[in-house]
Amino acid sequence: MPIYEFTCKNCGESFEQLCPVNWRGAVTCPNCKADNLEKMISRFNGAGSSSGCGSCSGKNCGSCK
Repeated sequence: MPIYEFTCKNCGESFEQLCPVNWRGAVTCPNCKADNLEKMISRFNGAGSSSGCGSCSGKNCGSCK
């Protein structure tokens, strides 16, 4: 099952949701229960990639601030 990332446009909460590939159900914010969400682009980081998290040039996410 893919993991989708969402950000709530009402309260700003960011969260992940496991959803079946062809799932069409409603997703609501776990913080404020709103359904006004923005689906974020998820990045897959497979084994053997050069960066720990993809947001910097460090080799592990412990180097990110």
